[in-house]
Amino acid sequence: MSAHSVEDIKRASARLRGSLLESLANPLTGALNEDDQTLIKYHGSYQQDDRDVREERRVAKLEPAYSFMIRTRTPGGVVAPAQWLKLDSIATRFAERGLRITTRQAFQYHGVIKTELKPTMQAINAALIDTLAACGDVNRNVAVAANPLVSASHAQVFAQAAALSEHLLPNTRAYYEIWLDEERVAGSGSEDEPVYGQAYLPRKFKIGFAIPPYNDVDVFAQDLGYIAIIENGELQGYNVTVGGGMGATHGDAETYPRVGDVIGFVAPDQVIPVGVAVVTAQRDFGNRQVRKRARLKYTIDDRGLDWFKSEVERRAGFTLLPARPFAFRHNGDRFGWVDGDDGRAHLTLRIPAGRIVDGALDGRGETLTHLSGLREIAQLLLDAEGSQFRMTPNQNLTVAGVPAALRERVDALVAEHGLDGYRSASPVRRNALACVALPTCALAMAEAERYLPDFVAEVERLLQRHAIPDASINLRISGCPNGCSRPYLGEIALVGKAPGRYNLMLGADHRGQRLNTLYRENIGEAEIAAALDPLFGAYAAQREGDEGFGDYLVRSQVVSIPYPTPTGIPIALVAEAHA
Repeated sequence: MSAHSVEDIKRASARLRGSLLESLANPLTGALNEDDQTLIKYHGSYQQDDRDVREERRVAKLEPAYSFMIRTRTPGGVVAPAQWLKLDSIATRFAERGLRITTRQAFQYHGVIKTELKPTMQAINAALIDTLAACGDVNRNVAVAANPLVSASHAQVFAQAAALSEHLLPNTRAYYEIWLDEERVAGSGSEDEPVYGQAYLPRKFKIGFAIPPYNDVDVFAQDLGYIAIIENGELQGYNVTVGGGMGATHGDAETYPRVGDVIGFVAPDQVIPVGVAVVTAQRDFGNRQVRKRARLKYTIDDRGLDWFKSEVERRAGFTLLPARPFAFRHNGDRFGWVDGDDGRAHLTLRIPAGRIVDGALDGRGETLTHLSGLREIAQLLLDAEGSQFRMTPNQNLTVAGVPAALRERVDALVAEHGLDGYRSASPVRRNALACVALPTCALAMAEAERYLPDFVAEVERLLQRHAIPDASINLRISGCPNGCSRPYLGEIALVGKAPGRYNLMLGADHRGQRLNTLYRENIGEAEIAAALDPLFGAYAAQREGDEGFGDYLVRSQVVSIPYPTPTGIPIALVAEAHA
């Protein structure tokens, strides 16, 4: 790896340019220069290699099978049907394994080789979408509640989230020069960055907008969260949360997942000022010496929540008001059709692990054609004004704004292409999440996406055995402790330790307000099933009403959660969350 620190690389990069042009032009390797492997993240891409063939290629004295992941910046996961068709075409031409929906409502393309990087970036731009700041030590894709139950209010929240996303973009023109052939002008390489400064942020930064009663964005997992307060159909403003984060390192007690704290309420016109205040406070006070402790959650824990709130208020120029009452029901998606208040309807489909491909097999061994089906739906909706595709933070997809006249035809295409799996899937299957992990993620210690179908099937078998097949349990798998699939908010979660071995985490609630905790460490697949079996039996016999699995484990003291809920939530709502 590079001898330079990430901080050195950022400062010496000429505003994220580095030697990327030279790296891309080098025909002798499929990789980039080492420092450029850091800088390309800010342009929305990661260099990876196929770990399934890494050893085989090493023995053959070949360099690793390098390729690149590219991630879009799509605030709230919203794309028009015409954009969907262009993104589909890009996946077919340049990438491997189709389209993939991330837990931040973006698309990821995998397997793009270096010589195709620039054409792929240009094709994405031609769809009026970019990848700038989708990765790196900047604010990343802003997540927004995906299922528009109250269309007018949801549209207002989305618009504010998109405006904040745009405001927090880097000012550098490097992206446009390198990928879109924009001519360099005087001052290139020294553009003013009023939000990010010379060295950008100490680490990545994530923002989410939630609309109660659904917490599909897992707002307490965000560095900065906005909880919409809607009364009588009118958006009053937002409760602000700070300090969430899922990343950790095995065996390092100095790193840990954390749920965000509610620090107050802001009016709609204060969203951007408070956002800039939080981001710049983290820019100036975040840890730039130890990257593993550079997220906002550590800044807050090291300096104190009261101090941080005061610093935000000083920078914003106003005092936050007391938080207003709110309540979440769950942090999953609401599947099927939902009618909006404008006469249009919204259909949420289950997309296993977010992977949209043709040729995959379902549980009955039948070949699915999800990519083709969604292509036909996009073509159907091309001329339907206001129709959209909305990626959800749970890796699913909402076909939104469907006119009543087209609803029956959409349903027919959904059935024809096997996209109606949400109808028959068990609740645990509908709610399951997994990160990509092997073979492409360099951080993965164990399987996640490829193991998810087998693990879900085993959990379903155990639930059936105890006569509770319809138990709605939030299940998540992460191939490593960094937490892209937000595993620490799963009622059941597996966090990879080594090939075939995981930490079993239990006890989160289904509202996304309580972290789970370690139950069994470094165990294999058979041991995981053996550990869950008696717990399901006890849950079936002892649960109270519609009590969630995580809530039962805490109530019965199977697990002990030292910090059960975020601070700053009105007491009445904390009581309701534990009811």
